[in-house]
Amino acid sequence: MPDARLLPDFAAVRAAAARIAPVLPHTPVMHSHTLDALSGARLFFKCDHLQKTGAFKARGAVNAVLGLSDDQAARGVATHSSGNHGAALAWAARLRGIAAHVVVPANANRAKRANIARYGARIIDCEPTLAAREAALATVLAATGANAVPPYDDARVIAGQGTAALELIEQVGGLDDLVVPVGGGGLLAGSALAARGLDAAIRVYGAEPSGADDAARSFAAGERLLQTDPRTIADGLRTSLGELNFAIIHRDVQDIITVTEAEIVAAMRLFWEVCKQLIEPSSATVLAAVLARPGYFAGRRTGLILSGGNVDLDAPLPWMETPA
Repeated sequence: MPDARLLPDFAAVRAAAARIAPVLPHTPVMHSHTLDALSGARLFFKCDHLQKTGAFKARGAVNAVLGLSDDQAARGVATHSSGNHGAALAWAARLRGIAAHVVVPANANRAKRANIARYGARIIDCEPTLAAREAALATVLAATGANAVPPYDDARVIAGQGTAALELIEQVGGLDDLVVPVGGGGLLAGSALAARGLDAAIRVYGAEPSGADDAARSFAAGERLLQTDPRTIADGLRTSLGELNFAIIHRDVQDIITVTEAEIVAAMRLFWEVCKQLIEPSSATVLAAVLARPGYFAGRRTGLILSGGNVDLDAPLPWMETPA
């Protein structure tokens, strides 16, 4: 476990909220009587698929970029990303008028890659492995002197992501439970910090694809286990947990709920049919988790963070595929 002094705390989430407030809007909260009836709970959906760049990632990226000194900012920023973080960092860098360099794996979602380019980042291609991503980023940092802004394993990023839960809890006036997607763990860790800071009685759950279940395995084992061969439609959740993230999750999260690919697709479709909102599969894991574990949430006020809405519309949507 990392030194506890390296971990962000609730005060860091509050500071991030103040820093990003001038440039990032509070996203709305949706409620559906139909989904309440199906789940047996009172559900509140935090719509971060409507955030700038189409995902919660803008929060952590803006917090990190605006926190740089002028001398640091002049060198630009760099990261590796399969999509949403890269787009968010590119947008935040453009906001401050500095360069952004993003290492992107070859198998990245096309819509997310297009977002990175749209916001003006320089894209560096690499093979779709964590080792290749990290090696390419190291080369970029050495050549440019840019500031590294990791996609999730970073105190500034974790604190920024936690502002989504902070807003949600304050918007709805209290929750019993909070359900958050988990990939690298920045959003879940930050959400846990926000929940514990506002009301320690809130139960925080991670939602994760069963085909990329390193968070669930790590949580059960009490030690961080790396992702090996992720197989899931939820492309934003294929990465391994970060060290800082796992330390917070292990300490502050109630449980990790895994859901199947069929459950993710069904939840994605259900949310479109009922709420008329297109969310990406990573977002749909939270609704899938609540529907898969009714005993956890029945009769309780439950918040769900919808992490993003960047769907590749050139690819067949999962529920449109013809069964074999």
